[in-house]
Amino acid sequence: MPKNKNHKGLQKRMRITKTGKIRHRSANHKHLRSGKGGKRLRQLRKDPYMSSADAKRLEKLLFRRLRGRNQPRAAIRRSPSPAERAALKAEKAAAAQKS
Repeated sequence: MPKNKNHKGLQKRMRITKTGKIRHRSANHKHLRSGKGGKRLRQLRKDPYMSSADAKRLEKLLFRRLRGRNQPRAAIRRSPSPAERAALKAEKAAAAQKS
């Protein structure tokens, strides 16, 4: 059986964050702006996040499960800060000197 292929058009238009949310460009912002109000254009400038019901549909097109929908935020591993990274490096160096 052949491999499933990701939907390339969708991949180019969406960005999946580390927490599993999907960011996308809002419609109606590229042209014909003169008829739209300033408030509406400012709101369209922001990249909205997709609702989880729509994200479920996209999982089928991308043939992958998205992180934040299925597991709690506490379970997602976060990157260490530079201070934490330096402390870990110092611990490794101390452990290497002992052995």
